[in-house]
Amino acid sequence: MPEIAYIRGALPPERLRPIRDALLGSPFVSHSTLGGAFAESQGFAMTFQREGRARIEERFPVLQPYFDQVLGEPAVRALQPWWARWRKQPVPVPNAWYMNLLLVGEGGTIARHIDTTLAREAGVPGMTPLAVTVLYLVVPQRAGGQLKISREHSTRAVVKPREGALLHFKGDLAHEVLPVEGLPAGAQRASLVIEQYCFPDAALKRLPTFKLDSRAGFGAFLEHHAKQGPKTFELE
Repeated sequence: MPEIAYIRGALPPERLRPIRDALLGSPFVSHSTLGGAFAESQGFAMTFQREGRARIEERFPVLQPYFDQVLGEPAVRALQPWWARWRKQPVPVPNAWYMNLLLVGEGGTIARHIDTTLAREAGVPGMTPLAVTVLYLVVPQRAGGQLKISREHSTRAVVKPREGALLHFKGDLAHEVLPVEGLPAGAQRASLVIEQYCFPDAALKRLPTFKLDSRAGFGAFLEHHAKQGPKTFELE
């Protein structure tokens, strides 16, 4: 059964550019809220359920068609063998997501880990996503930063990032970002990572419908609100 699906050119430049510009230009970008393997990275993150998806699309309308393309069943189907996709056999469908804008600068790495970001909060320690989805937003030429994917001591793939490429892999696979090197001054490698979970109802109730995590501070919320016009907004 496939563990990894890599789609080069999944988003052409005219579709990728608005997403990249909206996310990288957001006032929410700051030092990562994640510790451990992500201590040297930047970005911001959002936790959401189906009911909270509209809250993200209100803030970032350019994400709506991308979400249609990758959230839930499409990601799980991408990791099925061809015959199962052809038969359209039933699959478990994700119902909670953790989305992380990940920026890595010169010399940066992300240490080997398995994603379980929402497991503790949901009260299911160690639970992994059904799938992890990565969209490569900015990849400077010859910058390294390959994604090494492994299971136990066996390397499953070393993925060379390319702008506009889309990657799905099974959520119980370990992965790491190899050193990012040779970047132009001030440049960063940027990707959008979505952990796609399927929690039982009791665990799902412990998660917020929508939550934004950013170290940018209250000024970022005010700046974003001003750009959106006179709408009511909440801080989670």
